[in-house]
Amino acid sequence: MDILVGYATAHGSTREIAAHMADRLSAAGLKAEARALETVEDADAYRAFVLGSAVHGQTWLEQAKAFLRDNPDVLGTRPVWIFSVGMPGALRGPWKRLAAKEIPVILESLPGEVPHRDHRLFSGVVSPAQLPFTGRVLFRLMGCRFGDYRDWGAIDGWTDGIAAELADG
Repeated sequence: MDILVGYATAHGSTREIAAHMADRLSAAGLKAEARALETVEDADAYRAFVLGSAVHGQTWLEQAKAFLRDNPDVLGTRPVWIFSVGMPGALRGPWKRLAAKEIPVILESLPGEVPHRDHRLFSGVVSPAQLPFTGRVLFRLMGCRFGDYRDWGAIDGWTDGIAAELADG
């Protein structure tokens, strides 16, 4: 494979986004595969990376951060795009305005200097089963709503931009 769409997921939403991206890159004539980052044994086998993680507590999951820590030499010499999957789409009112402020916090929490061409924060799926009882109550009291907030148009647009950059270079 030429392109790794690597992911770390907690409840499956990030995995589904990564699989969709890999399919879209493949449809554009590129060789791409989606894989859980903890299963990648040889990062050097890829010529480009699209790496993503679910966001919990304003940081990537440990499996994704471990991949970054374990592969700085490879990631430093190849094109890298990164994406995060959180819940900004579920937020309402004043909380929604705070979502954009999460992006620099996420990026600062990544280990080392991750050279990347772009980063996007996408919304995922937020279901009651993902939160403990008190979390569900607080979530609702904040005016938030459970649901699937993935914006496939935005995901496709970003992925198509990556495909165009890779086709040119």
